[in-house]
Amino acid sequence: MRFLVIVFALPLLGQDRSWVAESNRHAQILLSAQAKLAPESAGSLGLPGLDGEIRDLSPGLTGRARKVLTEAKISLEQRRREATHPLVRQDLDIMILAAAESLEGLELNEKYEIPYFNAVGAVFGGIRQLLDPQVAPERRAAALIRLRKYAGLEPGFQPLTVHAERETRAKLKQPGLLPPPRAQLERDLGNAQTLVEGLGQLLEKYKIEGYREPYDALKSQLTAYERFLRQDVLPISRTDFKLPPDLYTFSLKQYGVDIPATELTARARTAFADLQKQMQVIAPKVAAARGWKQTDYRAVIRELKKEQFNGEDIFAHYVGRIKDLEKIVRTHDLVTLPDREARMRLASAAESAQQPAPNMRPPRLIGNTGEAGEFVLPLKVPASNGNAQQYDDFTFAAASWTLTAHEARPGHEMQFATMVERGVSTARAVFAFNSVNVEGWGLYSEWLTMPYFPLEGQLISLQHRLLRSARAYIDPELHMGKMTPAEARRILLEDVVVSEAMVTQETERYMFRAPAQATSYFYGYLNLLALRQEVEKALGAKFRPRPFHDFILSQGLLPPKLLRQAVLAEFVPGTR
Repeated sequence: MRFLVIVFALPLLGQDRSWVAESNRHAQILLSAQAKLAPESAGSLGLPGLDGEIRDLSPGLTGRARKVLTEAKISLEQRRREATHPLVRQDLDIMILAAAESLEGLELNEKYEIPYFNAVGAVFGGIRQLLDPQVAPERRAAALIRLRKYAGLEPGFQPLTVHAERETRAKLKQPGLLPPPRAQLERDLGNAQTLVEGLGQLLEKYKIEGYREPYDALKSQLTAYERFLRQDVLPISRTDFKLPPDLYTFSLKQYGVDIPATELTARARTAFADLQKQMQVIAPKVAAARGWKQTDYRAVIRELKKEQFNGEDIFAHYVGRIKDLEKIVRTHDLVTLPDREARMRLASAAESAQQPAPNMRPPRLIGNTGEAGEFVLPLKVPASNGNAQQYDDFTFAAASWTLTAHEARPGHEMQFATMVERGVSTARAVFAFNSVNVEGWGLYSEWLTMPYFPLEGQLISLQHRLLRSARAYIDPELHMGKMTPAEARRILLEDVVVSEAMVTQETERYMFRAPAQATSYFYGYLNLLALRQEVEKALGAKFRPRPFHDFILSQGLLPPKLLRQAVLAEFVPGTR
């Protein structure tokens, strides 16, 4: 990602916060654009007045989006010319780039792809945002309004599925455009019933009065939409999932990877081989302690996986593991912890279908009234054939060390807690948000705490890092045609030693769920590790982990280049 470089020293964030208010006023331009184009996601960020609003999929969608984003970009560029504070100008650069990338994405999608909309996923996600224990009860009533609009029962609204089908039909026979991948359609169709049932369960659980009529209407509409997808779209769907090079390069850039795919894959393959050697050093020690004869790291991991938790025991175990990680952080003075407990819960079946990997559900970042991020752990993932796929990757004790460090503390939960509780500008919390910035810290947190894990925890931590390096070469090479899905599955199953459920989730992620996103962990981690080494060299004996990490978190979600600039211009001179 390219940004304008500010070459002079910046004021310390802790010394002068007046610039934040000015930056946030400018951010309203882009927030307003987001509210017009994607009110559900804008509302989940914390923008007021959007709880009952839904995305407008009526004809002319791309043209409206282009107009709104172009006007926002021009306005931000004008303000950039007038701004005087260096940090405000930096934030404006971030927002201008965010608008430019959104416009580029519109152009590429229009050039290459037939529009396809996962209607049931959008409906479930839009209602799920409002029906949550951390959402104020008075706001939950808006779920009915949103539901009625999805069903086309409010004045001036047509069913969401009608608009979605019209958008697809309009380009269905246009030559040169790519239909959606068959694997993606089959996965979405396979998940549909689970999401519809999960939606009804949410509405019932939160006692949303009057939901039955729009819910029943929506079920019928979604059934008709599913029929359209099966009859008209599935037969012409493409078996070749690969993205055109322009689209894949854009995806890498959008997620924060700013080096060529070939360089990324070379570095990832080197790291993969090195991590296997490290694992082979630890595995015999674990085997000796357990009295196991086989010492290959693959065999040792499979033995550790046999020690699975039963049912709800997993929740209590992870709650305890969070305490273990907090003790490590405090004992070794790694980072400043919040003065409250971390939140975690098990995912519902519908949530697992929509997001099959363990994840951190962020709090709202604007107007937060005490909401905290949640570590969400899915245990069963519905398969497209209706049979639930069972993970064994997170439900044994050795795995909980590294996963907790990544998703909870000192990982993602700390990132979002810092932004909400200490305050950063909207540009740094929302518009600088990409996977490299976020996931780099998560994987770095695993590396940071791994030396203090027991040996079996260290082995599984290296296994998870092995997975991240595998992602960084499998994902690009799949889309470059240098690797087949079968070969990717073999590497993940045999060399990384993950479950069939995890293999399915991973390969779907690379092919169609989020191409290029999975590469961001490895690349973000490399950038943070290189920055730390640079700071350690500059400060020598004066380097201390906690001030360094507190400063990193205080910057919000700055991209690696801007983060390095801030660290070298502010943190290093301030520490000296």
